[in-house]
Amino acid sequence: MVRTYPKDLGGIDQGRLVACVEACLSCAQTCTACADACLAEDAVSELTKCIRTNLDCADICAATVNVLSRHTGHDAELTKAVLEACGKACGTCADECERHANHHDHCRICATACRRCEQACKELLAALG
Repeated sequence: MVRTYPKDLGGIDQGRLVACVEACLSCAQTCTACADACLAEDAVSELTKCIRTNLDCADICAATVNVLSRHTGHDAELTKAVLEACGKACGTCADECERHANHHDHCRICATACRRCEQACKELLAALG
């Protein structure tokens, strides 16, 4: 889809942009599924923070995808701020899921997706300068 945009993207590294969008989409879905799986656990009360963190991360990843998918009238500073927030949300979510990863496979998988997304955001931020 990025290649079909009729104007110049302003020097944005298309490969990193696509990788970041894909990582954010994957992370949003994984975090949503992890929150749902946490709700199905017997000890759900012990997972309240994890659920909240998952849902916050999923929402921020989804918003980041939307911002990264719009190029007309691009605001570089806003894009950078959104990427920083997404990276932070992913790092926080990964930290929380890693606390439960030994007991819940869904948390282990979610932590991995969050770390991947956190890294993709950092790489795109670095490419933006």
